[in-house]
Amino acid sequence: MTGWFIALILLICLITIHLLWRQKYSSLKIKHTDLQTKPSKLVRAGMTEMFANMPDGILVTNAEGKIEFANSAFCSMFDLTDDPSGKTVMEAIRIHQANDLIERLNQESSVTNEEFMLPNLEQRYLQANGVAIREKSKKYRGAILVFHDLSRIKRLENHRQEFVANVSHELRTPLSIIKGYVETLLDIETDTESNNHRFLKKIENHSDRLTFLIEDILTLSRLESGETTLEENYVNIRNLTESVFESLKEMAEKKDVQLQNKVPEDFIMLADNRRIFQALNNLIENGIKYGGECVCVSAEKNKEEIDICIEDDGPGIPSESCERIFERFYRIDKARSREMGGTGLGLSIVKHVTQLHAGTARVESTPGKGARFHLTFPIIEKEKSSNEQTKGINR
Repeated sequence: MTGWFIALILLICLITIHLLWRQKYSSLKIKHTDLQTKPSKLVRAGMTEMFANMPDGILVTNAEGKIEFANSAFCSMFDLTDDPSGKTVMEAIRIHQANDLIERLNQESSVTNEEFMLPNLEQRYLQANGVAIREKSKKYRGAILVFHDLSRIKRLENHRQEFVANVSHELRTPLSIIKGYVETLLDIETDTESNNHRFLKKIENHSDRLTFLIEDILTLSRLESGETTLEENYVNIRNLTESVFESLKEMAEKKDVQLQNKVPEDFIMLADNRRIFQALNNLIENGIKYGGECVCVSAEKNKEEIDICIEDDGPGIPSESCERIFERFYRIDKARSREMGGTGLGLSIVKHVTQLHAGTARVESTPGKGARFHLTFPIIEKEKSSNEQTKGINR
């Protein structure tokens, strides 16, 4: 009797434990199912909390180009009062540049440092960076873009450029007066071996150097302002190179440097003649000053771009300097550059002139084997049609 009673108690305990475990397991399963069926709400809540206080504008779009999420900073940048979710970018903000970025991300993996100005009276500048969202199969699922407000930085840059330009203009007048008096005193001082003559020559040389520096600063300021307009014409690069050689002939003869023009005779591009002359002049002059025994200019083109190469056989440029060579006032050998009378702005002017023509400037160099500066420009439709007509005439 006692044995049966104990067995009954044990059976009831086992049944109770089983029922309790089954109930707990069922509740856990229900919670897991809820998480699986509501991922978008959780993700959306997480994004809202994460990006709410960010100063940069965040935009998330889906595969159809419709807005999935936009934080408050984005809405503030584009003066949106309502939540733009569910709308396309064009419907929400009507900015073509932003819409173009979304379309580009449909094909590309990312876009970086894209700048544009909002079409309003406040002149607000934005910088956009974006990445495409893709599945493992590379199928496009949407895009994430980050917008950074550059308006304050741009305003500070404009103030700096205006200050530099104004100071340079103010320096021109007293400098021209100093040069005039020095030249008069040099004409009076007939003894070229005297201390007076030597001192006056020093003043004249440094006045000339200061004049060149002011002119380069003003030129660079105009190029950086973005207000410089190009007077584009069809330019024969071989003839333009000959003109540069002619202007630097005396310097090359003093340095015993040979100038070679290997540009094809019929090499023509659409450009601002004066600006390209300035860029070539700066590069060839540097080749004469710091190069070896020869400076050579060549050019070639394909269906898409034009490449002009200025090459010298000098000591070359260290690899760590190649990346910084186009920076303002950057010098490889500061003592030698000052001795040669350089301003440190010539290559920066070359870079800005090239960029003004939608091109790029770069340098290739191996220490001890000279340097090759490349100016690369895209061929536009007008040039393509002109080249085709020229070929037809030559035939």
